[in-house]
Amino acid sequence: MKTRNYRIAVIPGDGIGIEVVDAGLHVLDYLANESNGDFTFETDFFPWGCEYYLENGKMMDEDGVEKLSDYDAIYFGAVGFPGVPDHVSLWGLRLAICQGLDQWANIRPVEFLPGVPRRLNHPDVDNLNWILVRENSEGEYSGVGGRNFSGREGSNEVAVQSALFTEKGCERIIRFAFDLARTRKRKKVTSVTKSNAQQYGMVLWDEVFARVSKEYPDVETDQWLVDAMAAQFVLHPEELEVVVASNLFADILSDLGSALAGSLGIAASANLNPVKRTPSMFESVHGSAPDIAGKGIANPIGTIGSAALMLDHLGLSEEASRINQAIEETTRQGILTRDLGGTHNTAEITDAIIKNLSKRKLEV
Repeated sequence: MKTRNYRIAVIPGDGIGIEVVDAGLHVLDYLANESNGDFTFETDFFPWGCEYYLENGKMMDEDGVEKLSDYDAIYFGAVGFPGVPDHVSLWGLRLAICQGLDQWANIRPVEFLPGVPRRLNHPDVDNLNWILVRENSEGEYSGVGGRNFSGREGSNEVAVQSALFTEKGCERIIRFAFDLARTRKRKKVTSVTKSNAQQYGMVLWDEVFARVSKEYPDVETDQWLVDAMAAQFVLHPEELEVVVASNLFADILSDLGSALAGSLGIAASANLNPVKRTPSMFESVHGSAPDIAGKGIANPIGTIGSAALMLDHLGLSEEASRINQAIEETTRQGILTRDLGGTHNTAEITDAIIKNLSKRKLEV
């Protein structure tokens, strides 16, 4: 049997990113060690982030994207720390990677784990789960605009921030959402825009959605304005299955969904190049949380769940499923971090997940 070796670029980043990535790597090491040589993970660490910026004046190496392009996947922690403006850290690292490697599809599952205190009053909360599909390459995060620093006195500066929508960009993310819906028990796609107020880019999105939907007669569809969709998340979450939206709207809605499910600490995500022309990047949704960094109390579930998304993308679907089942068993046992109302620390949660992985292996 030939061993499958996966090369993973690891970017822990800032704050608790370092701690939760370490937890995720412990889980991956366990799976590799118990595979009896079926697969291995070769990891290379990149010290990019805010500390790197303060020392070097940039968030990553000039040829960083080129270096990453040789890997099978990228495992990312978090970015941001006091002393470095958020727009500098985001554009200098995470967005530089996503856009540089054309990771145009961002998926963010919303799952209500057993044993997690309820943030949502719903009669069937245990069976709620949906997935946000976020356009990840253009839209409101295109970086198109500028500021006028001259020719005005006092507080008269002008800033212009434009959202860029292309027919190609809209079509590929909408088509991705429909294809994903066909893999789920309920085949439904909900499109979210604000086309009553944004009459150009988002009307284009609506028109592409209408055109593409005709090719998927087996998939149910509906469309919402983003403000109404935020209310729908709270009032009628049972109506949600696959929700597709622009870069900004899906970003905001995914945080809302994760908060309803218990905490941003449990939210996983994947920045995908679906055709695998370049490596994809896997990260939890939460930020770097500098206020708790170094205390060992960060919730590693989102980052470990992101590792499961990475394994599924790499073709290790059985191992990905085992991780998700181990996470569910851990929370069902009441082993929770502080953000979920528990008392366990990062290491204890990680050890419990690995123990439950071992238990499931014995049962199989």
